[in-house]
Amino acid sequence: MEVISDAASLEVELLQLPEVSGLALKSNLSFVETLFEQWLSLPESNRLITSLLNEAKSGAPLNVPGNCSSPNATSNSLPSMFPAGTAPPLSPRSSSGSPRIVKQRVGPSNLGSPLKVVSEPVKEVIPQFYFQNGRPPPNELKEQCLIRTDHLFHDHMDGLQIHEFKSVTKEVCKLPSFFSTSLFRKIDNGTGVVTRKAFIDYWINGNMMTKDIATQIFTILKQPQLKYLTQDDFKPVLRELLATHPGLEFLQSTPEFQERYAETVIYRIYYYINRSGNGRLTLRELKRGNIIDAMQHADEEEDINKVLRYFSYEHFYVIYCKFWELDTDHDFLIDKENLIRYGNHALTYRIVDRIFSQVPRRFTSKVEGKMGYEDFVYFILAEEDKSSEPSLEYWFKCIDLDGNGVLTRNELQFFYEEQLHRMECMAQEPVLFEDILCQIIDMVGPENESYITLRDLKGGKLSGSIFNILFNLNKFMAFETRDPFLIRQERENPTLTEWDRFAHREYIRLSMEEDVEDASNGSAEVWDESLEAPF
Repeated sequence: MEVISDAASLEVELLQLPEVSGLALKSNLSFVETLFEQWLSLPESNRLITSLLNEAKSGAPLNVPGNCSSPNATSNSLPSMFPAGTAPPLSPRSSSGSPRIVKQRVGPSNLGSPLKVVSEPVKEVIPQFYFQNGRPPPNELKEQCLIRTDHLFHDHMDGLQIHEFKSVTKEVCKLPSFFSTSLFRKIDNGTGVVTRKAFIDYWINGNMMTKDIATQIFTILKQPQLKYLTQDDFKPVLRELLATHPGLEFLQSTPEFQERYAETVIYRIYYYINRSGNGRLTLRELKRGNIIDAMQHADEEEDINKVLRYFSYEHFYVIYCKFWELDTDHDFLIDKENLIRYGNHALTYRIVDRIFSQVPRRFTSKVEGKMGYEDFVYFILAEEDKSSEPSLEYWFKCIDLDGNGVLTRNELQFFYEEQLHRMECMAQEPVLFEDILCQIIDMVGPENESYITLRDLKGGKLSGSIFNILFNLNKFMAFETRDPFLIRQERENPTLTEWDRFAHREYIRLSMEEDVEDASNGSAEVWDESLEAPF
């Protein structure tokens, strides 16, 4: 029998020695050769090899232990080199010799790949989070709304007319009552009647009830083809407010003042909320503003003058009277000479020139060199409350002569020069610009002391006083003297804005002047009657 002596051609896996690593055998070929020779010398090995050779010669299939191709394969292993129980156990390993155990998925792979695959993870079902027409209402909320709707439409099977719809707006939709007409017109499609089915289709099936109140109001007011609100969109709401609010009943006999009041409210809304200044109020701006809270307050409060945000009649009265005092020819337009008289000639000519150059805001009057009522509303709100962000932006544009977004020393000095000259003419002790500049820097605390940005101004509490220093002499003097009466007022009512305090003072003054005028007219009438009595 020939014995293979070339150990390099020997497949070490055929040795089937579970006690020894196959990698160790391959790296020590001389040891493998010695081990193989010793194995061949064993009697059992001789008998096994002889048997295998005879089977090979006869053409019968080889019955090699461990060969899975043989039908007679047994679980007997080849003779071991180690006595039983003397070899340490090896770590578990796969048929490829790797110590890692790979868990195979039962069944064929979906990809048809012969590679081993792990079990697929369980798929999680992500609930729908985007709805094109709004999130559908929960069943419980929908049922509650249907119950209230059925109750209000129970005795009106043919539908509700416009004067009967207010209860639906208030109780079912939870909107201010003066939105009743606008909501009615949105649903009735010109029929003059809103049926139960039409209301349910719009409010419940249209998912309006699940939207926030700002989105509801925006959807009701805006025109279908637009993505923003115009000033005209608010007019139906203001008309209904004037017709139904108990605090505005006295205006029903004077339609011209009803119209002016509505315009003033709308101008105030756009001044504070439409920060882009383009006259197009977006949904984002509506949500960021406080107009929704003010509307709800106006709907609940019988005294309209307690609704300081936007709707106060006293505030409208002050604005309108101030404009009327300046408009000497009553053509509803004012020019530079008219505006220079504002606040007892408080403003400088240079700042008035900047206002009429339309740098802070383009005029809507369409008349060259003339300011309209809407333009004046923006001006007076900016002038009397310089602590608000719209006011800071308004006056910053005026002072920024070159429009580069920063206020430099030269720009500040340009406007203060006229203030200094006016102080000298009034025999007041002048304050040098160098001292004023140091004071301004201390008040603002800019990031870079060589210039002031709008961001610097918005971050300071005294920023508004800087503009008074530059172009409003009366307020500059009041700021320097620190009137203790005004300071005490601010501490007593910290929630009131500068505009609220100004409007309150002016309304008292104007009403007293009107009372005196009425009294004088009344006494004159009595005197005239007494003279005419003898005749």
